[in-house]
Amino acid sequence: MKGADGPRRSPRGSAGEVETLALTVPGSLDGVRVDRAVAMVTGVTRSVAAELVAAGGVRVDGRPVGARSTPLVAGTELCVEVPQAKADVLVPDPAVPFTVVHEDPAFVVVDKPAGVVVHPGAGHPTGTLIAGLVHRYPDIAALGQGTCDPRRPGVVHRIDRGTSGLLVVARTPDAYRDLVRQMGARTVGRRYLAVVAGHVADTRGVVDAPIGRSTRSPVLMTVSAAGRPARTTYEVLERLDVLSGVDGPTAVPATLLSCTLDTGRTHQIRVHLSAIGHPVVGDDRYGRPPKGVLRPGRLFLHAAQLAIDHPVTGARVAWTSPLPPDLAAVIEARQP
Repeated sequence: MKGADGPRRSPRGSAGEVETLALTVPGSLDGVRVDRAVAMVTGVTRSVAAELVAAGGVRVDGRPVGARSTPLVAGTELCVEVPQAKADVLVPDPAVPFTVVHEDPAFVVVDKPAGVVVHPGAGHPTGTLIAGLVHRYPDIAALGQGTCDPRRPGVVHRIDRGTSGLLVVARTPDAYRDLVRQMGARTVGRRYLAVVAGHVADTRGVVDAPIGRSTRSPVLMTVSAAGRPARTTYEVLERLDVLSGVDGPTAVPATLLSCTLDTGRTHQIRVHLSAIGHPVVGDDRYGRPPKGVLRPGRLFLHAAQLAIDHPVTGARVAWTSPLPPDLAAVIEARQP
């Protein structure tokens, strides 16, 4: 097992109740608190990571970790046991927050708030967007009976937990197949609004660089010649000198960008913008976010526009979503 290959995952239990993630601690995690590292590797919150440590579900070189503040050592073997939802059971959840933008017999378009995970995964067996959608639209769950993964029925694309905005979910097998085809053909229009660190010099630009798994850390993506093709187009909307954050105005150079996805790789916008020296504000994985601007885990990244060909009629249809209040407040402090 090599750290560069990413974490090794293996289910345990009669119905996949526990997923074990095992990896060799890379140099990038040397000295990092175990609860923070577990959160990074699995995607769970720091509080959940601490609970896993307390329950004996985190081991280093085969021994349970005694304290969540224990620093990791590069080269040791880290194993984490993360409780999972049953693979064939998706429990509807009426408490999940989201806004329906468009309702159609073939599909639904929703506006996902930041903090909500799209579908069940490591450390997030419940409380997901798809659980909320299945409660409101029970027909979506039927797609898991042969059309697609039962844990993520109807899901054809995702946005990160810390990102907000528009998402389309299929409601019928034919719509699912057609939307997947559109994603593969790159005809789905997706535009994001992002605030990045620093003043971006060029008014318009294209980052055309393949993205793959980082060899430094199994939880990161990176620009890599061995990765898959990825292309992001950006346009400067406004250059800023002050951001109004949760701790008040902060004097920091930043740029409001409009970003268009020509492909859909994991963390694509975040990786591409970091690669050109302008990481997304709030992104502690691919940059050093200014403190006090956004709450922890929130990215200044919003899926503002979505366009597809209607899977039944073929007509081009599109939707927009304004910046949510927490992001709009950040750019309120304009220069005179």
